[in-house]
Parts: sequence; structure tokens; C-alpha cells
Amino acid sequence: MMNLKSARLLLLCAASAAAVASTSAYAQNVAVVNGKAIPTSRVESMVKQMVQQGQKDSPEMRSMIKDELINREVLTQEADRQGISNRPDIKSQIDMARQSIVIRTLAQEYVAKHPVKEEEMKAEYDKFKATLPSKEYHARHILVDKEDEAKAIIAKLKGGAKFDELASASKDKGSAQQGGDLGWAPADAFVKPFSDAMAGLKVGEITAVPVQSQFGYHVIKLEETRDAQQPGFDEVKERIAESLQQRKLQTFQQDLRKKAKIQ
Repeated sequence: MMNLKSARLLLLCAASAAAVASTSAYAQNVAVVNGKAIPTSRVESMVKQMVQQGQKDSPEMRSMIKDELINREVLTQEADRQGISNRPDIKSQIDMARQSIVIRTLAQEYVAKHPVKEEEMKAEYDKFKATLPSKEYHARHILVDKEDEAKAIIAKLKGGAKFDELASASKDKGSAQQGGDLGWAPADAFVKPFSDAMAGLKVGEITAVPVQSQFGYHVIKLEETRDAQQPGFDEVKERIAESLQQRKLQTFQQDLRKKAKIQ
């Protein structure tokens, strides 16, 4: 038969065990709302998101997050009580949100496991450079409606008139204010008839005949040429990496779709 001392010891041990269990449960949950636990991990997840957005982890932030999670739980429980969660349209939205979350996580983990390598970026950069123009042109032009007007301008220029003065009458009001100056640009920045005529000029030359385009008739003067200024690898490295990552993700998705049984 248990004596009084043994009974007290047993009660003390039971109380101690209950206290430990309570402390453990508290450590796992930030709060319990109407019997529904809010896990501490949910707080940590929100803290992580806010820190990634540039905010500083602090007791004040954690207190604010705790209050927000409690408010959400109270409102969610009320929505469940009213049967909102069981509505077909709401279930559909929940499924879509779930898909977005898991797809985003899948993509992030795929990119982490299949990073873009330096040699891949450099190879892509070389291909990108090959598509860039090798030459840039600094030209002026005067744009008019009629061919006879353009011919008259060419005659005046041959007679010694100044190009920038005649350019004030150009239909292209933007360049007219700059003496017809179009600045530096590659040939493909202009419509083809213009670029072909410009590229055929020597530095300082003016087109001998008017150049017709969909905008009217151009008189063109080539001021200077230079080698095209191409961006360095470091300038475009980040954009190339993003492009290659997207390409890898697209290939991953396409491969999965090919393997899928779609009816």
C-alpha cells in the first residue's frame, strides 16, 4: 500500500511532467485561438519574408506579426463557421493559390539545383555580340513632302548654303531644332531606304538625289562614323543569367508536359 510520502512524490512528478509538456507546446505555438494552435513556424516564415523585403527583425515586428496571425485565425474561424470555405468558387481560388505557391517553390528549387554556369553566360554573350551592329553613324537630315523641294535644297547646299540653316524648315521638328542632327545610331535604327543611302555616303558627303521613305523625301549628310560601342560582359551578365534561367525553366516545363498523359 502506497504511503503518504510516496503519493506526494508521484503527484509532484506528474505536475512537473505537465509543466514540461505545457512549456514544449508553448514553444511550438505562438498562440491558441478557440483551441486552434498557431505554430511558431508561421511567425518565422513571415519574419523571413519581411526581412527579405528590407525590414529589420525586432521584438516589435514579431509582436505585430503575432497580432496579425491571431486576427487572421479569428476571421478564418468565423468564415469557416459561415461555410465560406466550402463554397465551390472559394475552393477553386484556394486551389489556384496553392498551385501558385508550390509551382513557385518548385521553380526556385530547380534553379538552385541547376544554376547558370559562367561558361554558359559567356557563350550567350558572344552570340549576343554577334547580333549587334559593328558600326554607328552620326548623320543629319532634312525631311520635306515633295521631291522637287528636296532637289531644291540639294541645289542650295551645292551652292554653299549651310545644312543646319536649311534644316530649320524640315518636317522632322525634333531634329530641325538641332540643325537636322540625328545623333549617333546604328544603320538599322533608321528605315531601310534612309539607312542604305546613309551607309553609302563618305564622311562629309550629302546625298546627290532625294531619298524617299514613307515619311517623305530626305536630304542626308553623313557627319562621322565610328565602331559601335558594345556593352561589356559584366554590364549584361545579370540579364543574361536571368534569360538563361527562364529558358531552363521553360525546357523543364516542356519536358514534364511531354511526359504527362493529357486527355
